[in-house]
Amino acid sequence: MPFQIRTATEQDLPCILAIYNPEVLHGFATWNDQAYRLEDFRQKLQLFQKNNDPFFVIEDQENLKIAGYADYAAFRNFSGYRHTVEHSLYISPEYARQGLGKCLLQHLIAYAKQQGKHVMVAGIDHGNAASIALHQQFGFRQTGYMPQVGEKFGEWRDLVLMQLVLD
Repeated sequence: MPFQIRTATEQDLPCILAIYNPEVLHGFATWNDQAYRLEDFRQKLQLFQKNNDPFFVIEDQENLKIAGYADYAAFRNFSGYRHTVEHSLYISPEYARQGLGKCLLQHLIAYAKQQGKHVMVAGIDHGNAASIALHQQFGFRQTGYMPQVGEKFGEWRDLVLMQLVLD
């Protein structure tokens, strides 16, 4: 199947919502516990556009379906962190284990380098071995482990912090 990575548009938001909300309601990839509305993603897209932050989708060209998405934004809102970004990456379960996460992450890293970013940070649930392994393939190193900083489905969750120095 041919896939294309491109900038997300407002027309993609229902598909992005369909990828994200099941993770909110049933998974640990995000510790949000409230499903997003279309308007929430509309505002997020507008904020990313305003801040010139990337918001990419990977599209299945054959079926014209969004298979996943990735973005990054400021790591923290203090000027000293302006060269550090934290990213998110989600793949639809329908397209899992096809290397699309790898393609998206590679694209996001290349974009961050083009933008002159210095460090990319990933905050990953400790139980998400596949995401940790994916990030290790790209040279991300674990630089922090924060036990019980999150809670979801009545369970305390540990956060693995990984980072990649880009230059």
